[in-house]
Amino acid sequence: MTFKNRVEGTSRSVASQKWTLFLCISSFCAGMFFTARMWTIPEAKGGITRTTGVEAERLNLVSEGCNTKFQKDVKLVSKDVFGEVSKTHNALQTLDKTISSLEMELAAAKSAQESILSGAPISGDSGKGDSTKKRKYFMVVGINTAFSSRKRRDSVRATWMPQGEKRKKLEEEKGIIMRFVIGHGATLGGILDRAIEAEDRNHGDFLRLDHVEGYLELSAKTKTYFATAVKLWDAEYYVKVDDDVHVNIGTLAETLTRHRKKSRVYIGCMKSGPVLAQKGVRYHEPEYWKFGETGNKYFRHATGQIYAISKDLASYISVNQHVLHKYANEDVSLGAWFIGLDVQHIDDRRLCCGTPPDCEWKAQAGNVCVASFDWTCSGICRSVDRLKEVHKRCGEGEKALWKAAI
Repeated sequence: MTFKNRVEGTSRSVASQKWTLFLCISSFCAGMFFTARMWTIPEAKGGITRTTGVEAERLNLVSEGCNTKFQKDVKLVSKDVFGEVSKTHNALQTLDKTISSLEMELAAAKSAQESILSGAPISGDSGKGDSTKKRKYFMVVGINTAFSSRKRRDSVRATWMPQGEKRKKLEEEKGIIMRFVIGHGATLGGILDRAIEAEDRNHGDFLRLDHVEGYLELSAKTKTYFATAVKLWDAEYYVKVDDDVHVNIGTLAETLTRHRKKSRVYIGCMKSGPVLAQKGVRYHEPEYWKFGETGNKYFRHATGQIYAISKDLASYISVNQHVLHKYANEDVSLGAWFIGLDVQHIDDRRLCCGTPPDCEWKAQAGNVCVASFDWTCSGICRSVDRLKEVHKRCGEGEKALWKAAI
């Protein structure tokens, strides 16, 4: 290698070292520059933090405004919801009443159809309108009686129950049917039945039921009575009364007239006696456990001595008699049949006056009683001997019956 070549190699090496040094210094400066920029970032972050705090306050104000508006909206929505719930509840109640009314009308229609098919009494004025149209009556009074109660029946005939032509006139002019209600004996056509048939031939005032008589069968007899009466007579009201009770028929008719515009009417002296669980006592309730704890009382129902129901309820019993449960006491049974229906319970204390002097004082005060009896006897005590006296002192008078506005 020549000297010239050595000199050129040395100069190239020195130049390479200078460029290396320059690049190092440039890299160091560039690094310092970028490092300084990085250290300024916390200030920027601090600025961002302050800005975020102000924005947070603004957001808080906006949030509070939204919350207030939301609460107002919730209140408005709540009012709307409650309003809709109230409207729905009212609509359901109206629907229940409508369904109940339709069921009653259906029962009445079925009863009317069965009556026509069974050959029930029809209007004598067959030349006008439909010849199969039934005669309209105001009320049917069924007097509950037993085979052993011949003397009671005679005492009733001698006092408050019209006889012969007067009873027929009562039916024609006032539309009031009155019958003693009785079934048949355990032996059909036996001596008991023959005795009733002979009595009926003399008076013609019995309604015979397809029912076996018995004190423990009064609930079944009550069902059969209403079902039979509805089929035979198209009346506005159906009354059940015991044969040891005094009744003012005219006053009873005027009392029922006041409720003519009402539907599903159940009228009587409403009570709520104790449920008797002890065996052997009078009015013992074998199914006492259905009424809750021992010592509970029955639901409100009319006392059994006398009560009246409107045609729609009698028709309901007629159509549903096979599924209506019978309790030991017939007045409780009747109340139970209506407890789930939209029925108007009318408590009229004039249907349960006491015997003289109670009913006498009320009559003198111008408040004539519909029915009178002794609570201690569940009827008039010794009614065969005392009914004439009660009728004399508490009776409305024969003219009142014919003047009754029906």
